[in-house]
Amino acid sequence: MKKTVVAVTMGDPCGIGPEIVVQALAAQETQRQALCLVCGDRGVLQLAMQATGVSLRIHEIRSVQEAADEPGTLNLVSLPDTEPVDPACFEWGKVSAMGGRAAYAYIAAAVRLALEGSADAVCTAPVNKESLRAASVPYIGHTEIFGALTGSPAPLTMFETCGMRIFFLTRHLSLRKMLDEITQDNIVRCVKECQAALQRLGAGGQRMAVAGLNPHSGEHGLFGDEEVREIAPAVERLRQEGLDVEGPVSADSVFHLCAAGKYGSVLSLYHDQGHIAAKTLDFARTISITNGLPFLRTSVDHGTAFDIAGTGKASAVSMMEAIRLAAKYAPAFCRGAGQAAI
Repeated sequence: MKKTVVAVTMGDPCGIGPEIVVQALAAQETQRQALCLVCGDRGVLQLAMQATGVSLRIHEIRSVQEAADEPGTLNLVSLPDTEPVDPACFEWGKVSAMGGRAAYAYIAAAVRLALEGSADAVCTAPVNKESLRAASVPYIGHTEIFGALTGSPAPLTMFETCGMRIFFLTRHLSLRKMLDEITQDNIVRCVKECQAALQRLGAGGQRMAVAGLNPHSGEHGLFGDEEVREIAPAVERLRQEGLDVEGPVSADSVFHLCAAGKYGSVLSLYHDQGHIAAKTLDFARTISITNGLPFLRTSVDHGTAFDIAGTGKASAVSMMEAIRLAAKYAPAFCRGAGQAAI
């Protein structure tokens, strides 16, 4: 059986990304699931192996055809146009323009591999927003970078943890600004995008719940009228169009019901509503999946953890899970467009 080819970015070199990448690739489970092509820096990866006690042979490649599908081998994509990390300036756990430039270059390289068909999916280690800013990268984070580099105007984030899938109507907005986005039209549009994304992942066909906004979904207007005015009418419009959607379902129970199997997915209305539910269920296995791109992208959903970078303490569970989900969903995502599996 041919393996899915996954381009794996090292993330900010000063964070825990290099450590979790080498640990994940050393695991037999990861080696069985996918052929990984690492976009990163040889010197930093060697330091990460020293920190974690991992032993891998770094095999530098220029194309996927040169990759070695062998235990104990890390296939490192040659990046001739990217300046290597300067050992004299490198320091674990520090915000730096150098780290921001490198992290952006790794992402750009992975995007090129996916767009040219050399990789079936991309899996990313964490970047640091302050380092990106220091490097004058004109994007705040991964989603914005991927959207810009692929010309995708509306990347759609989905979390998966322990089989529970969560989408987000809004994410990086203050609560005050978020309330302005709770409209019938926005909910209808977003649910349709979510349904299309699930179909492309091969995970469609199950009922979707739309979370309530206010306590007890507003108690028919007693604690706010967004449910009566915007959310319930949007759900009714969707049901009239034949979509299997239910809501608003009180946010204090909807995620539990989804985890128990009543719903196949939930539309969270704002960032923390869905993040808290997923990360409380299983922080390490909460994986971000970006839809709306020309290829599948998965990512750990934790930060660079500068406070423990270089100590070998970082857990690779999230990176392993992100690679696993990339391998799980990429075949369905790529079906009909041709795969790069070898």
